Amino acid sequence: MPGSRRVLLTEGEHGPAAPPAQVAMLRRDLIAWYDACRRDLPWRRTRDPWAVWVSEIMLQQTRVETVIPYFERFLARFPTPLALAEAPEDQVLAAWSGLGYYRRARLLHAGARAVAAAPIPDQRDGLLALPGIGRYTAGAIASIAFGRAVGLVDGNVARVLARLFAIEDDMKRGGMKKAEALADELVPRDRPGDWNQALMELGATVCTPRSPACDRCPVARDCRARAEGKVDRLPVLGEKTKPKPQKLAALVARSGGKVLLARRRSDGLFGGLWEPPMVATAAALKAAFAVRDAKKVGTVVHVLSHRRLTIDVLTASAHEAPAALPDPYEAAGFFDELSLGELGISTLARKVLAAGTC
Repeated sequence: MPGSRRVLLTEGEHGPAAPPAQVAMLRRDLIAWYDACRRDLPWRRTRDPWAVWVSEIMLQQTRVETVIPYFERFLARFPTPLALAEAPEDQVLAAWSGLGYYRRARLLHAGARAVAAAPIPDQRDGLLALPGIGRYTAGAIASIAFGRAVGLVDGNVARVLARLFAIEDDMKRGGMKKAEALADELVPRDRPGDWNQALMELGATVCTPRSPACDRCPVARDCRARAEGKVDRLPVLGEKTKPKPQKLAALVARSGGKVLLARRRSDGLFGGLWEPPMVATAAALKAAFAVRDAKKVGTVVHVLSHRRLTIDVLTASAHEAPAALPDPYEAAGFFDELSLGELGISTLARKVLAAGTC
């Protein structure tokens, strides 16, 4: 598929510095590959802007295989922005439970409320005015759902463009702006949504971070990084921040077949979710919840993008939730464990509950 090399693409001051005919061939080759090789994903079977919006939010920092069942269940439950807008936050978070990055769900909820009584904007600028929609998501909705010729750059597209044009600037600094400018210049007026999805698909399946399959790449002969032996060095991403270690203590307290859960404030980590109470130390936990028979039954380790949590799990009997709750909780109560699926509960909370089940 790569064939003989054409004139190499160069990133110019105002977009790709290559003959228009070559840019046209690049578009033709990539779209043809996408038509033949794209994965059959549920959000690609529709141009409905709400479905595109939901899928793009869910796909942020989450694997495609994980998203598929959540996407299908979420749209079945909330088929329109109005359906989501009218739902209480607990129901929204319950539908999102296990997908992680729960701020996405709260912002999607806010965005749905913003358009509940009006059509979803069909231009990038209008979409950017909605809660939780940044430049990438706005570009995806505008191009895929409405056929607007606007580019987009996520991690996959940034990697493809950095290699095609040998962008050596750090993507966390000036490199991303260059990639975004190139994306806007390259997007064709004909099939802009498919073009953008083709770039994403190429980055996800061929032009991967490690061991890219250059021999299967439909645009390998246009790639400067391949010609210059820089594929493994691009894109430049700077140093990755290591998760900071943090220790906590969690209380799994049961009474009459029910378990004590506390809800976090909407701001901050796991905002709005229910969980077994977790604070800095076992002593603070016992004092806050007035339990004397607490005993440690296990330890849970949970790694987030920015934190590595080590949680000592304590069990105890309890009969009522305290009137005054420690930070960061705003409510607490006892819940039937068979009905926890109706609440927004994180994967971490479920791991703690499992560790506290004797």
